[in-house]
Amino acid sequence: MGVPKSHPRYLSLRTRDMVVKGVEKGITSVHGLIAHGRGEAFDYLIGEKTSKFAFDAIEAAACLLLAAKHPVISVNGNAAALCAKELVELSKVVPAKLEVNIFHASKKRELAIALELKKKGAKEVLLPHKGIVKYIEHNRKYCNEEGIAKADVVFVPLEDGDRCLALRRMGKKVITVDLNPLSRTSKSANITIVDNIVRAVPLLIKSIKRNRPLNKNLLKIRIRKYNNKNMLKESLDYILKNLS
Repeated sequence: MGVPKSHPRYLSLRTRDMVVKGVEKGITSVHGLIAHGRGEAFDYLIGEKTSKFAFDAIEAAACLLLAAKHPVISVNGNAAALCAKELVELSKVVPAKLEVNIFHASKKRELAIALELKKKGAKEVLLPHKGIVKYIEHNRKYCNEEGIAKADVVFVPLEDGDRCLALRRMGKKVITVDLNPLSRTSKSANITIVDNIVRAVPLLIKSIKRNRPLNKNLLKIRIRKYNNKNMLKESLDYILKNLS
């Protein structure tokens, strides 16, 4: 991309270019371009910065991941294109397993995402296998029996609502990153980080490192204090304020 850093839309254009390159590399579905554009519109509405409500959600997410017995990070094409390196680092600091899971079925793309994560330092990347996510019928019902099927906490950045709801119905705790506070994913997750994934994941890594010394009881107290409905209301109020 030949846009100078002084350009007022530099970061937004750079992020957009990363998704385009993801498509060119066979990591991201062309449908991911539409999804990214929708998220970008909401990023404008929150001022393209991480606000207090997002910081609060990130802190709660860090505590939930640290308290988990079997945490898993689910990675789709857009997430791999935007922050593969950061997701690998996140998997190491928790620690948590990495598992590829995409909506539009493609074994070739699943392998491309896994290869991208390994290029960024991942030692193991799980692929969908014989595990089943109940209550859904499309491609995302397939998962790895040692990953999402076994997980008690699943981090699902850039998620679709069907699987988020299904994971909740299975009794799993779900953390998501979604710029749209009105989406089914945002409303059904236990913890929704209303922020851009390229900002949120590095902050989540820092929060995990900061909260690691806390014992399980303190982590659970912090988790209980978090209220996702209140956070979503706060994010919507913030958007309305920006619009006015």
